Amino acid sequence: MARFPLSSRGWWDSFDYPARIFDQHFGMGLRDDDLLPPTFYSGFLLRPRTRINIDSSGLSEVKNDADKFKVMLNVGHFKPEEIDVKTVDNCIVIHGKHEEKTDEHGFVSREFTRRYALPEGTDPKTVKSSLSENGILTIEAPKKAVEPPPSNVRVVPIKLEKPAVN
Repeated sequence: MARFPLSSRGWWDSFDYPARIFDQHFGMGLRDDDLLPPTFYSGFLLRPRTRINIDSSGLSEVKNDADKFKVMLNVGHFKPEEIDVKTVDNCIVIHGKHEEKTDEHGFVSREFTRRYALPEGTDPKTVKSSLSENGILTIEAPKKAVEPPPSNVRVVPIKLEKPAVN
């Protein structure tokens, strides 16, 4: 008789699914995978961790290109007036807070602070932020163009003279 495994996934696959207490969905309704550990399900029953799920998780995306530094953060649970973006020394500090409010599960109060060190070549005075309609906060800081070091090359002119005598 052939035996089939209870789960088609390995024990290591559950690392993609952090414990609910650590994510930022406090006050939200329960999902199916909140009730049982992810390894209990067979692989085809699990919802893939799609880009939409990651975007709604409160995780940030940081890009450090040659020409700019960019941070994208989902702050959809906050109103624009509940979010502060500051530069402190050579860091970007993002703080969001809204007071306790009632929902169908009880009371919810949210607060977060994120701090990002600006990379070398960025000026804190040039940092700009924007908030999209779907709650994605984008912070950008252009990098200064790197000037090549001054050239120490000097062209030495050749002076024409009479033929050299041995």
